[in-house]
Order: sequence, then structure tokens, then C-alpha cells
Amino acid sequence: MAKIVPLFSSSKGNSYYIQGNGTAILVDAGRNLKQIELALAANDLSMRSVGAIFVTHEHSDHISALKVLLKRYNIPLYASRGTLHYLVSNDKVPPTARLNVIEDVIETDDFRVQRVETSHDAAEPCGYHITTPDGRRLSIVTDTGYLTDDAKKAISRSHLAVVESNHDIDMLKNGMYPYILKKRILSDCGHLSNEACADALPHFVGAGLTRIILGHLSEENNTPHLALTGAIDSLNRAGMALESDYLIDVAPVATNGKSMLF
Repeated sequence: MAKIVPLFSSSKGNSYYIQGNGTAILVDAGRNLKQIELALAANDLSMRSVGAIFVTHEHSDHISALKVLLKRYNIPLYASRGTLHYLVSNDKVPPTARLNVIEDVIETDDFRVQRVETSHDAAEPCGYHITTPDGRRLSIVTDTGYLTDDAKKAISRSHLAVVESNHDIDMLKNGMYPYILKKRILSDCGHLSNEACADALPHFVGAGLTRIILGHLSEENNTPHLALTGAIDSLNRAGMALESDYLIDVAPVATNGKSMLF
């Protein structure tokens, strides 16, 4: 079986390690390189096993390590054309970086990776639908104001999905963020709420999704308990039972040594 290791997941930084048949890819590198290397080591993993890096968009909590990481390891980097243009124009990658545009689907190290449309205030953001060397399928869809049709299709075809459950709407509205930031987060180019995520999950589980990781939780406007409770309640109302129909967890802010097989 394949496995995913959430290394980091929050506004402080995001990175996911996906392994299948001894090879691996990394989605996002949003902490510094030392932190990512330590997180990998805590899971008995190494950057040396990573054959490719995929970036969802150019915000700092997804790319912080790139310049140093790519200079040290020279791993191929894949992203949308808009994201790569931003990275090059803003000196976020070294001149020697092996940059690759992903327009639709690519194959690398026996992984098949398809770009998935998302909606976020970035140059050309995306998520990814990944088929591992042993044929297991997962989707990573975070940093999106709503689930696009493309994202819904990808998640429905997955065995495992990382789906954003960023904020509790009431906590956000009543919290300390300035109005303009609240408006951005709640917009169609912002972040997916607990409620929106929970409402969508029964459709995905009904389509065959069996492993769920709630990702990119806000530390100021959410709690793991709220996100999990909302998701499980929604699935319960749809007649879907935890541990028999699906498994669910929350991606940690920093690795807790846990992975999920799929």
C-alpha cells in the first residue's frame, strides 16, 4: 500500500510526503529546509528518497524552503505556469532549478500526477490528484475558497483525500482578525470552512473515498475538535459510519509521527 505523511499543515507551513513502492514525492515545502529535514527524519524518511516536488501556489507557507532545498538537492520542481513565473520573478528558486510546467497530467518516478483547479488569491493555484506506482489514488485540495467541479471530481475518484477545513465561520467572524482579512478568508478565493468541507464529505465517501485528512486548519479560528466533530456529524447524518465506511484524521501543525496508509 501507499502512504502519506503530513509533515506540516497550517498557515505556518505546509508539506506532505507521499510514498509508493519505495519512491516518493513532496507536495509543498512551506517550512525552512532544516525543519523539513527534521520532520522527515522523525518519520524515518529522507529527502534523498524524494524524486519530485509539486507546489500548489506561491504563498510563503507553501514555498519557504524551495530556494535552499532545490539548490542543495536539485530535485525537479513542478507547478503551474503562473506559479513558476512568480517563483522565478521573485527569486524564490535558484537559477539552476529544474522547473517543469504542469498543464494537465505528468508522469514522474512512476507517479501519475494530475493538476486540479482550485480557487485562491494566488497567481495560478492548483491542487493535485496523484496515482501512486501501485495504483492508489489520492487528492490534495487545500487553499481554496470553494470546491471546484474539478476538485470534486478528483476527490470522488480518490482512495484518500486531504481536504481543507480551515476555519469555523463563527470563530472567524467574532475573532480578532481585521475585517479585510476576514472578508478575504470567507471569499470564493479564500479558504474552505469546516461547514463547507463537512457538507461535501458524504458525497465523496459515497463515491468510494475511504481515507480523509482534514488539512490547513487555522490555529486562530479553528480547533481539531471542531473540524473533526463537524465532519463526523455530517457523515453520521448521511448514514456513514466511522471506521467501517471511512477513517478520518486532522493533519498536524507539525508532524506527530503519524502516517495514513491507503
